[in-house]
Amino acid sequence: MPDEVNFPVKLSLRLDWSEMDMFGHINNVMFFKFIQASRVNYWENIKLMRDFKAQKIGPMLVNTSCHFKKPLFYPGNITLQAKVEFIKNSSMGLHHHITNDKKELAAEAHDVIVLYNFAENKTVTIPDDLRKCIEDMEGRKI
Repeated sequence: MPDEVNFPVKLSLRLDWSEMDMFGHINNVMFFKFIQASRVNYWENIKLMRDFKAQKIGPMLVNTSCHFKKPLFYPGNITLQAKVEFIKNSSMGLHHHITNDKKELAAEAHDVIVLYNFAENKTVTIPDDLRKCIEDMEGRKI
């Protein structure tokens, strides 16, 4: 079972019947939809979406991967948990856990995101105030 203390951002979702595949479990493609929901939820918690609207600077996904551990089934609920793994000059890594109703780890995912200026079409340095916001929310130095 994942350590919830180390994953400060959480989101609960209900599994939908339409997310199943012909084998009776939730399709693997849906896991990436869940990871996207977790990623956006994290961004909203650090006010990154608000900053995008004001400055046209926001996150851009560079890479994502998922390790499937257990199948998910309808009906059911999942909990998505996210934390930052690293922060570099213009990029950061997010780590996600997807747990089922029994709090079992169903999948683990990793994202790499860059901060991007959509008006100028270039990556930008992650500002100190964003780093501080992340570290304050995570309760640790990153």
